Amino acid sequence: MLLVIILAESFVLERKAMFEILFVVGFFTMLLLTGISLLGIIAALLVATLVMFIGGLFAIVVKLLPWLVLAVVAAWLYRAYLKPRLRDKDGLSR
Repeated sequence: MLLVIILAESFVLERKAMFEILFVVGFFTMLLLTGISLLGIIAALLVATLVMFIGGLFAIVVKLLPWLVLAVVAAWLYRAYLKPRLRDKDGLSR
């Protein structure tokens, strides 16, 4: 049963990658058919790649934001309640 699930997941991922490749090829072809030069197509693909890269980085930050907030809160709680204070040690208090 687990093997079937793994194979199904692999098939879905392959189809998704194939769809993305077909989208880029279709984008390239439609720009060529509408009279855009090859240099313009390459520039459009580079700009689209940059936009997608920045969008992906933004999505990762949004996805990780709750964990970053949790880490900050945990560090704050540790420093506020659990960390031994210097004034509590013998010989360091006035």
